[in-house]
Amino acid sequence: MNEEDLKRQIQEIVKQAAELKNKHTEEKKSPVNYACIFAQTKKQYDELFEASLKIGKIIKETPTGFLFHIKSLKTVSGALHLLKIRLPDSTRPEQGDADFTVSNYHGFKKKYLSRKGFKLIQKEEFEMIELMDPQFGVRVYFSHPPLDEQLGIR
Repeated sequence: MNEEDLKRQIQEIVKQAAELKNKHTEEKKSPVNYACIFAQTKKQYDELFEASLKIGKIIKETPTGFLFHIKSLKTVSGALHLLKIRLPDSTRPEQGDADFTVSNYHGFKKKYLSRKGFKLIQKEEFEMIELMDPQFGVRVYFSHPPLDEQLGIR
């Protein structure tokens, strides 16, 4: 996979995630903060990883894959700077996910968490709301605080 194919794949994931977000929320203008590609095989993971090294640098290793700080990539939801390549995981059959920044997270949480498709995920240092819809091949997350803030990247 070359870097142009990787960029197109990332842009497509963000586009589909924005469509999912827009279908279920009023957060039409929320900017993308982070995107993740779910590798389905070890071979695909290796190809995605090598291509990602050409557009960015590793800034964090997680148990599920590497996080890259990439050169600004234009998407339908604004400039993207954070990309994760996720190791193959049978619980992640989708293409990937995108994380969007909402201006009022607590108001958003109060309004949407009880609705179908939304789920709260608690982590040690942050929490996020996951949005899934079986009609879409991607997932959407709304993290608090957003990942760029957690990492000090602005």
